[in-house]
Amino acid sequence: MDTVNKFHDFSIAGVIFKKEISSFFSSLTGYIVVAVFLIANSLFLWVFPGEYNVLDSGYANLDTFFFMAPWIFLFLVPAVTMRLFADEKRTGTIELLYTRPMSNIQIILAKYVSGMALVIFSLVPALIFFLTVGFLGEPAWNIDTGAFWGSFLGLFFLAAVYVAVGVFSSSLTENQIIAFLLAMLISFFFYIGFEAVSNLDFWGNFKEIIDNFGISAHYKSMSRGVIDTRDVIYFVAVSALFIVSTKFVLEKRK
Repeated sequence: MDTVNKFHDFSIAGVIFKKEISSFFSSLTGYIVVAVFLIANSLFLWVFPGEYNVLDSGYANLDTFFFMAPWIFLFLVPAVTMRLFADEKRTGTIELLYTRPMSNIQIILAKYVSGMALVIFSLVPALIFFLTVGFLGEPAWNIDTGAFWGSFLGLFFLAAVYVAVGVFSSSLTENQIIAFLLAMLISFFFYIGFEAVSNLDFWGNFKEIIDNFGISAHYKSMSRGVIDTRDVIYFVAVSALFIVSTKFVLEKRK
């Protein structure tokens, strides 16, 4: 019986996941997010002249992509997640979710995974950049593949935190614009805020500790091509923190 119940819960979670994915791509939201992410990065990599342009720099690497992507995601991920719970609250359909034989954490995870799916959709085509730079190298494939895959994995984990923050922000309000702004501000602080605070003179020996609370330090660490378990644990822990916080918000409302 427990196995049947778990399968039933899993199938309902799948329905919620499919609903969110279909809503992303039944409107322009999903297509715009993927297109903006790819076009914005392409412009900096290949079109706009300067130090960020691969052809102008003369080096076969994707440092520009991994520098720009977190900033672009800072706007795009909140745009994806702002409606996940806010729209349910505005339309009153969140009450229907509560009537389903699912726990709050299962509902949250279904919505979280749907947000992550859209992020993955935008990341996978970016592998074209890797192939292009590899062929352009002299000799061909004279590129640090370890640094690339480390940075790519780091960008995935960074996006995972952004999505968790977005889900949490969406659970706080029924206004999608407020949810968007909250998610963007919280993500911004976690990405660069701790690093900025740690650079203040009065921290002394605590500077590194403060810096390690932020995403940037761990993202830069993974970008070197070395996957440190401490960095992975950090990203998982911060994502879990916001997911659990979302659960608390929903249970308080319920």
